[in-house]
This record gives sequence, C-alpha cells and structure tokens, in this order.
Amino acid sequence: MKIAIVGAGICGLYLAWKFSEKGHEVIIFEKKEKIGKEVCSGLFSERILEFIPESEKLIQNKIDFCLIHFPEKTIKLNFSGKFFVINHYDLDRLVAILTERAGAKILLKYNVTRKDLVTFQNEFDKVIGCDGANSVVRKNLRLNNPKFYLGIQGFLLENDFSNFVETWPTKDGFIWKIPRRKEMEYGIIEKPERARKIFEKFLKDYNPPTTLPLVEGERAPKNLNLERTNSAPIPQGLILPKNQRITLCGDSAGLTKPWSGGGVIWGLISANILLKNFPDFLKYQKEVKKFFLPKIIFSKMAKRLVYFFGFNFPWVFPKEFEIEGDFLV
Repeated sequence: MKIAIVGAGICGLYLAWKFSEKGHEVIIFEKKEKIGKEVCSGLFSERILEFIPESEKLIQNKIDFCLIHFPEKTIKLNFSGKFFVINHYDLDRLVAILTERAGAKILLKYNVTRKDLVTFQNEFDKVIGCDGANSVVRKNLRLNNPKFYLGIQGFLLENDFSNFVETWPTKDGFIWKIPRRKEMEYGIIEKPERARKIFEKFLKDYNPPTTLPLVEGERAPKNLNLERTNSAPIPQGLILPKNQRITLCGDSAGLTKPWSGGGVIWGLISANILLKNFPDFLKYQKEVKKFFLPKIIFSKMAKRLVYFFGFNFPWVFPKEFEIEGDFLV
C-alpha cells in the first residue's frame, strides 16, 4: 500500500521503517528542517532495545532507582529493569537512517495543511498522524484535544555518573534531576499555568544566592543558572478516531504515561499494535484502547494516592519499594 505519515518523530520514523521493510511505499512529511526531538528528558526503560536494538550505542548512563523527595520523607523507588539515559535527538536521527535505508522517503520543511490532508486521502491508501501534541491530523479530524502539561528542561555542565535520578513532586507533576555523565539535567512537568513559576522557585530555593563570606569549611552554593533551557507541551489522554483511512499514533493520540509524561515506549508499543493490525485501523483502535485504558486508569489512581499520602501522611510509605517502570505493575 501507499502510506502517508505526518510527522518524523520517533513513532512516525519507526512506523515508516517497519512498513517499508514489509514492502509498502511510505512517505513521511515533516514540517521541521531537520530530524530530531530536542525537548525530552531521554530516560527510557530497557524495552527501547526491543524496538531499536541499535540504540544501545547511544546509551549515556544507566539508572537503577529514583529518589522521590516529598517535603517530609524521601522514598527510594527501585526499578525492576534498568532505565537508560539516551539523547532523544540522536535516537531520532538513528531511526531516520534506518528508515531511509529501508526505502521510505522523508520530506523535510513540509508543513501539512488541511488541504494537504484532503489530497493525501486521494493519493494514499492510508494516512497516519504522528505529528505530536499539537497534531494537525487530529485537529482536521475534529477530535477533542487531550489535556496538556508543560515540560521544561535545562542543563548544567557537571560531570555526574550516578546511577539514580531524583524527583520532587509538585501539585500535579514533578521536578526531576537526571545525571547525563557530562552534564546534569533539571526539568519539570506541570500544568502550563504554573510550571515556570514552580520551577523558578525550585531553582532559587535549591541554590539560594549569598554575598556573605563563607565560614571555614562551608561549601559555596551551586550556581543553577541552567543552560539550553527548552519547553514543550506534553499531551495526556488517549484519543483515536473511528476511521479506516486515517489514524493517530504516539503523542498525537495523547498516549503518554499519566505519572511521568513519558511517551516513547508507550508510543512504540502502540506502533507495534498498528503494524500487527494493519490495514484495519478500527481493529487497531480497539486493541490500543483495550491494552492502554486499564493502565491509564490504574496509574492515574495510583498517582493520586501516592501524592495524597506523600504530602499528608508520608509515614505510611516504606522507605524503599520496587515498581515496573513502564506500567507501575
């Protein structure tokens, strides 16, 4: 079949790669002038190697556990499998190479419009929207938008080979600190109207300015003036059309983890479900909902409970416990 994919993010590239290997004719339409997502923490479970084995060479650091800092208690969260720190930009570039080698075409600087989508339905057998949080395909289908959070990240040049990340829960999200060997990443996911204010306060409180002379033996405070600060919307809320010609995958479908906002592994799982059920988009839609909706509901409830007890009754938690990083259970 002839397939149009809108968006050259990780899901769009992965689908194009696998469809091309199956002999389909695939064209990706990407509005940016280069491949590579730049705003992402790049913390992936070891499942990434099941989808993209070649990504092993991109691993910057390996993470075994997470420290969750509630105001009155810190909890150690062990992962049942390792997490890898990988530069998302490099990961996208790698999959783009694999995609083109398989025979797919990538058209850059192509800003798809509503008129284009009408044309695509005449020229292509199938159209797949993988165009991210602000999906043009989703809007053209007149579907509801998912809920949006704001992700902000910044970096400090600081060598750190730690095998753990740190998080500070906020009202509806959290602040993170991820060691990337040659630099440290700080970031936040929160509701858009308060994300920046909370993050700026955290950075200020974490590094209070001082002009007083240091007492002998006292350490000077760090300077957390972050470099390369970026931000991007993070969609949450599964949305798929009942349509046999056009469908959505990944962030465009709002498919991200309710507790972390991470969407790569969930997006790739949904991509494999699409590949398995192709060309039946309605069967794909049903199977994705059957697989993900119980996990979304459970994880939302789990997050609310953890936050409620963590902020109000932290003593109910053990000091340490283990979870499955992609699905909580």
